[in-house]
Amino acid sequence: MNIKQAKQEIKNTLTMYFTKDKYGNYVIPIEKQRPVFLMGPPGIGKTAIMAQIASEMGIGLLSYSMTHHTRQSAIGLPFIEKKEFGGKEYTVSEYTLSEIVASVYELMENTGLKEGILFLDEINCVSETLAPVMLQLLQYKVFGKHKIPKGWVIVTAGNPPEYNNAVREYDIATWDRLKRIDITPDFEIWKEYAYKAGVHMSIISYLESKSADFYSIETTVDSKAFATARGWEDLSRMIYLYEYHDIPVKETLISQYLQHRKISKSFAAYYDLYVKYKGDYQVEKIVEGAYSDVVADRAKSATFDERVMLVSLILDAINETAVAVTDKMDVLAACKKLVSKFARLTKTEHRPIDALNRLIAAQKKEVEDKTDAGNMSTAQKDMYNRTIEFLESQISAVMNTDAETAAKNVKDAYNARLKQHKARAKAASRQMDNAFKFIDEVFGDGQEMLILVTELTQNFHTAKFISNFGCDEYFKHNKSLLFYERDKEISDAIAELDLDMDLD
Repeated sequence: MNIKQAKQEIKNTLTMYFTKDKYGNYVIPIEKQRPVFLMGPPGIGKTAIMAQIASEMGIGLLSYSMTHHTRQSAIGLPFIEKKEFGGKEYTVSEYTLSEIVASVYELMENTGLKEGILFLDEINCVSETLAPVMLQLLQYKVFGKHKIPKGWVIVTAGNPPEYNNAVREYDIATWDRLKRIDITPDFEIWKEYAYKAGVHMSIISYLESKSADFYSIETTVDSKAFATARGWEDLSRMIYLYEYHDIPVKETLISQYLQHRKISKSFAAYYDLYVKYKGDYQVEKIVEGAYSDVVADRAKSATFDERVMLVSLILDAINETAVAVTDKMDVLAACKKLVSKFARLTKTEHRPIDALNRLIAAQKKEVEDKTDAGNMSTAQKDMYNRTIEFLESQISAVMNTDAETAAKNVKDAYNARLKQHKARAKAASRQMDNAFKFIDEVFGDGQEMLILVTELTQNFHTAKFISNFGCDEYFKHNKSLLFYERDKEISDAIAELDLDMDLD
């Protein structure tokens, strides 16, 4: 199955394992709750979905790479204890609490969460001395003599033997105690995640045309040649930073993340074209509705592959604005609740500044707790930080004021930001309209328009923007294009493109 299906399967499993009867006992007894084993190639996203699941379900998460552990850190250190049996005293070997089990209890103490995921990665690649301990864990949920706390589900992950020479094969008795999920790479599923995670549009559009390059592992004479989902995402972050610092993105950088010579070379050529066309077509002016006749004429006479890249560039510009608007929308929704809460607190606190500081402290504590619990996503952390920033910006506005004035000042500050947000949303709507007008004027209701509509639909941020602020042009073209019937036609055409061309 693909990674999205695997994620849902794990969520379903957790829901079942956490179900209790009317007496508070787990319906499926702890000893019958099979550990989940995710089997799949490296860099496919097994670790990433753990954080997503924990965040979405509001449970704890502890992650460990078992190749970094020794037998001692897993089961604890030995010590001598004296015990009496049948009237005689004996010395007995005992073990200190396992580092891993201790971390679970520590997380429970710090966060108050009684249920969570203990995620153990690369579990079938452990050392020879640790292998028996891992088998004991999978079969009996104990490290040495120390049990995994109730309410904590073991989820493990490993690579098939063909991807890792250190893999240890399990026998049938072990597999029969596990809930095994096999995962395979799937670009279309990853693309949904990539849009949401803000992966660079050059990568998404390249892989749209060459999906076989999304995940490839080949054995060469010298070593393994590979490109993985993790490699593409990590490369995306570096591309953004290189662009921010105005440093050219070259094959020397790309090959550090895509360790597959052919793929890294192919993407390097594509990225160079992507940057070139962005300047040639003055995409910023297209979305502002200020493009020249020269640009329109060039687009009309361009080859289909150049047109596809142009549409991707336009989508990139639209997406950037849509992300800013939708993210701000979520922040403002959170700020609105805090403004109302502040107004209520001013009626009980002696000074308004004390009420504000109390709110700020509560927000920071929530960030700390969620971070400790391992279920704070990057998007959530950013939202919390921006709400804290808003509250801290109001300190001078409530200092040395009465409750009524303080509440009004904070409310006015919120309304001012809301007004700015509405103006940005209108600007983003105009950009989207201009994009449709350009595509309509230059290409009509052809395949280029279909690409635009398709990607706006699949992109999490632009779809969210349209659902909240609407876009008449989008709905008009979505209907007139008979979207679903022509989807395969455009996909096949894109797949046939030759994008490994030299710059002019």
